[in-house]
Amino acid sequence: MTTTGKVTGIVSNLVTVQTDGPVSENELCHIRLDGTDLLAEVIKVNADKAQVQVFESTRGLHPGDKVEFLGKMLEASLGPGLLSSVYDGLQNDLSSMEGVFLRRGEYTDPLDHEKLWDFRPIAKPGDTVKASDWLGEVTEGWLPHKIMVPFSFNGEYTVRSVSPEGSYRIDDTIAVLNDAEGNEVKVTMVQKWPVKVAVKGYREKPRPSRIMETGVRVIDSFDPIAEGGTGFIPGPFGCGKTVLQHAIAKQGEADVIVMAACGERANEVVEIFTEFPELIDPHTGRKLMERTTIICNTSNMPVAAREASVYTAMTICEYYRAMGLRCLLLADSTSRWAQALREMSNRMEELPGADAFPVDLSAIISNFYARAGMVVLPNGKTGAVTFIGTVSPAGGNLKEPVTESTKKAARCFYALEQNRADQKRYPAVNPIDSYSKYLEYPEIVEYLDEKIEPGWVEKINKAKNFVRKGKEMAEQINILGDDGVPMSYHEAYWKSELIDFAFLQQDAFDAIDCLCPMERQKYMLNLILDICDRSFKFEDFEKCREFFKNIINLMRQMNYSEFNSDNFNRYRDEISKTIEQNGN
Repeated sequence: MTTTGKVTGIVSNLVTVQTDGPVSENELCHIRLDGTDLLAEVIKVNADKAQVQVFESTRGLHPGDKVEFLGKMLEASLGPGLLSSVYDGLQNDLSSMEGVFLRRGEYTDPLDHEKLWDFRPIAKPGDTVKASDWLGEVTEGWLPHKIMVPFSFNGEYTVRSVSPEGSYRIDDTIAVLNDAEGNEVKVTMVQKWPVKVAVKGYREKPRPSRIMETGVRVIDSFDPIAEGGTGFIPGPFGCGKTVLQHAIAKQGEADVIVMAACGERANEVVEIFTEFPELIDPHTGRKLMERTTIICNTSNMPVAAREASVYTAMTICEYYRAMGLRCLLLADSTSRWAQALREMSNRMEELPGADAFPVDLSAIISNFYARAGMVVLPNGKTGAVTFIGTVSPAGGNLKEPVTESTKKAARCFYALEQNRADQKRYPAVNPIDSYSKYLEYPEIVEYLDEKIEPGWVEKINKAKNFVRKGKEMAEQINILGDDGVPMSYHEAYWKSELIDFAFLQQDAFDAIDCLCPMERQKYMLNLILDICDRSFKFEDFEKCREFFKNIINLMRQMNYSEFNSDNFNRYRDEISKTIEQNGN
């Protein structure tokens, strides 16, 4: 029997409902308003009263309006056609809506039910299967999209029949299964899954054992993120978070990209819509949008939809991970998601935590980040979800609750610094404050030793020490003046500047410098460390400055040159010649 109720209180998009039967948290309901059904989600139950957050504007809603509970949670529709699509947090297809705005109470279907897909069977009659096992596949873009036993199925099933190779719609039956009691169950290409429940369907979830290359030197070499790992990018406005995310999305070693704009300003979302689809995938030469899904909620949309967007995005990633694909989820910005949680918590008059955020903010963020990871599927294949979120702390304060809570959950921390951005040192990632805890994993160290060269992590730590020492020397020079410190201080400072200008800084808009493979990074860093390991003898700080500026100019020219032995040997010879001319 369907539970119903009526509205008894309204505070913005928080509505109190008097129910006439049992309801549960996260259950969906429809609120009837002027012939339109507004979708809402139960977030708190107290006896016969339920507090629900409405995914729409509640303008015109009155006490006494009827409510009908649906007996299900917010679900994502999963099937062929997700890639190249643009959705809101409720998975409404924004490209199919009429007009500029999505009308209140209007919900569009996320998938095309008329398009034909070329299906190829994988399973055979008589096979024993369970949830997430592959029954067949279609080609989505150029990626193999597996048609799976729905995640909601429990226990083992026997394949009775599988459709032969041919063209089918997503609602056509492509397999018939028998459950343990012999009942017939039909399977189509589309399935639904509640977004706030992590998708299982895998055999184990081991620790990450390899890095995800992004082509960004300050990430790949200094603080690499693991494939299936987690990281976040905090920083003030204007420090280059969006450009860095675009670079990671375009160049990262991932099969599927999901962008979640969870509460960004409308102009920044428009930038994603206009620029992101034009990006070219350097791995295939095709449009990056062909393997990308965008989930969009602007800051002026209801806070409930803002919260839903990150969960919908993660569920789509988990779906593709179950196909044995590598997925990259980029959320911009999780601060807006946390602000949505704060608004709802305050409206419910819950006990506030730091800065009025919910007291369980850290647990909510940790649970969400825990859904990322590399998994081993039942058939032995592996899939991964790598999650990188951005945080927009007010005033660039990295001690505020969202940043601190995210630090506890994420394994990589890329701190964007206002001072570096003002000096046009991009990416503006602070190499000293940032870190990657994956460098502590023996599996990752072993992978880097094998993939790049033995002792690679020791070399990275050595370079970081040069940068750290150079910063200390710069502070002393600023206090005491150029003539007030020993020459060794100037030498240490310029060695750190060499690493900064020649290695850490990177041009995201140059066709060559934007993408730096690990082989090239190894060559560059070894050359730089070879220079930094030398002990120079300068007569005065002016000659020290001139010498290192010449080396930096040569190294910068290398950054814009094709990576081949002729080019790089020529620059290496010029650098050696410069060193000899200075008598070192």
